[in-house]
Amino acid sequence: MTTMPAKIIHRSIERDWRDVYEFAGKPENMPLWASGLASGLDPDGADWIADGALGRIRVSFVPANEFGVIDHTVTIESGLRVYNALRIVPNGDGCEVMFTLLRLPGMTDAQFSADAAHVEKDLAMLKALMER
Repeated sequence: MTTMPAKIIHRSIERDWRDVYEFAGKPENMPLWASGLASGLDPDGADWIADGALGRIRVSFVPANEFGVIDHTVTIESGLRVYNALRIVPNGDGCEVMFTLLRLPGMTDAQFSADAAHVEKDLAMLKALMER
């Protein structure tokens, strides 16, 4: 298997990293800032279920931790599993929110750019919510 191209998208937030992690890491808060999950997430055992443009998806999160890691795997109905690395990192009195976007096999330049723009929009929304 070859390495997929990746883009790290980040946003500085003027709020303590622990506050951002606490808010952003709760699946029930994700529809407030992660537009791909705007329909909401419903608990299903240890995972969460959402309905959206890709159909029904299953989201599995890493356990809560002291490192600001909110990594999660999204499994779409076709069985494709997409690993999403999401990190909240202290930066002075604020923090950096970083999302690693992987370019999936077969994805066009336009699709990859659109995904990146989508993540940038979501992180901007998270920033707006956290800096109110």
